[in-house]
Amino acid sequence: MKSVTRLILGAALAAALGTATAAEAPVLPARIAQVAEQYVEAGTYPAMVVVMVDDGRSQIAGFGRLADGRAPDGETMFEIGSVTKTFTALLLAEAVQAKALSLDTPVADLLPDFSIPARHGKSITLGLLAEQFSGLPRLPGNLQPADLGNPYADYSRDRLKAFLAGYQLPRDPGAAYEYSNLGFGLLGDALTRHAGLSYAELVRREVLAPLGMRSTGTGLTPAVRARLAPGHDEVGQAARHWDFGALAGAGGLLSDGDDMLRYLQASMGQLQTPLAAAMRLAQAPRRDIGGGDHIGLAWMTHHTAGGDVIWHNGETGGYSSFIGFTPDGRRGVVILTNATSAPQELGFAALLPSAPLPVVHKAIALSGAQLDACVGQYRLAPDFALTVFRRADQLFVQGTGQGAIPLFASAPGVFFARIAPITIDFGRGADGKVDALTLHQGGRDRRAPRTDSARAADGTSSVRLDPALLHDYVGRYVLGAGVEFAVTVVHDQLYVQLTGQAAYPVYAKAKDHFFYTMVDAQLGFERDPAGKVEALVLHQNGTDQRASRQP
Repeated sequence: MKSVTRLILGAALAAALGTATAAEAPVLPARIAQVAEQYVEAGTYPAMVVVMVDDGRSQIAGFGRLADGRAPDGETMFEIGSVTKTFTALLLAEAVQAKALSLDTPVADLLPDFSIPARHGKSITLGLLAEQFSGLPRLPGNLQPADLGNPYADYSRDRLKAFLAGYQLPRDPGAAYEYSNLGFGLLGDALTRHAGLSYAELVRREVLAPLGMRSTGTGLTPAVRARLAPGHDEVGQAARHWDFGALAGAGGLLSDGDDMLRYLQASMGQLQTPLAAAMRLAQAPRRDIGGGDHIGLAWMTHHTAGGDVIWHNGETGGYSSFIGFTPDGRRGVVILTNATSAPQELGFAALLPSAPLPVVHKAIALSGAQLDACVGQYRLAPDFALTVFRRADQLFVQGTGQGAIPLFASAPGVFFARIAPITIDFGRGADGKVDALTLHQGGRDRRAPRTDSARAADGTSSVRLDPALLHDYVGRYVLGAGVEFAVTVVHDQLYVQLTGQAAYPVYAKAKDHFFYTMVDAQLGFERDPAGKVEALVLHQNGTDQRASRQP
């Protein structure tokens, strides 16, 4: 990471709150503290707070430094991202316990001004939203942020209503698991409309006040900002706070270690509160989500030979978090960090002595030529490819239909991801050129040979155009007020960047016709009678948007 002061605090020197004292053994296992220190030293997390509970004893340990040189502690604020979903689920469970609502209540009953999609006479219920079985996609198709640095900020209730009115479910509600930020945002909106309060007001009245959580909330007030650990994005650059707008129930909360200790203890049954029955209802496994794991109301139960863990994680543009505990209520952990890099492996290792510790990689710099050698297409399956591309000095990998994630080199030809436990090795053929990669993920090694073509969502393969022709498309194309496409060529690869978003590669299927691999979208370039490119047309979600080229 760049611009990070890499000083560390060991667990013995960290801020230790709760019942652990200097005369007692630390509650946080030494092996977990050691890995936390390694993460900070490697630059993965500038700051981290770990909340540990074990057999009634608790400790809050801070690692790293904040921007002003202070060590993080129990009062340091973080965005908790999708851990917010467990609070939204608790709101639902509490309403069910009070017999004000049922898990079988159709969400349409709470939102009469909405047109909620249904299929084959089956409605989306509150319970299906909380169980992630609604049939709704991960994100709404009309989430087109003006500012990618704060992508949910301008997503209004009217846009949510418009998307749902035009959306057709691909399967019956209840048929299959699909993690959906949209679904939980809708659930939060329905619950707040039913209560006649804002999300912030409802969660404070029903959850935060009863639990004595004084710092947690949705607003970035001056007091919260003063205690906020500055966030860092997936490549280590400064990240902005995310405002969640109409989807607050999916990820809008901020909290600190002190408050999350109370939430953890209450969730484990170690802190007696009026919410105990609702918490048990939310945590109880209800549906199979594959791999032996189950989901309740937001809470997931991860099954291993060494024991089970009830858990959830969270991630925003500059923060990652984890909360988990054992079903017997003896051991629990919360991890709060100010970087986009998944900490769940460390969380599972803290809870299950048999769980493997995560391997901490330290990034090294490679030359441009070493990075360029890896750029290309790699076929992992007949219908799935990995696209490796370069932006400036950063390598990225992108699976078919997925977003791009940055890769960091730990050695020449060996890379790792920070946002997921993934490593990739690039192999060379007899001619010395990179001819394949091996993806290491989830205990599996999968080899993908290099191919000369990319593949679109509809199966269309790319063709190679004369590199000189690509420069015909370079320029700025105005889509609307303050929004434009910037088209560039880097290393004989065409890149397209929409205002507020990153630049992504596009691939030719013919002259003047290109496609993305990260989304199901295509670009067409129009020429004037003289043959000069004069406009760009984006084809996506059944609509065409034309952008005129600027002089």
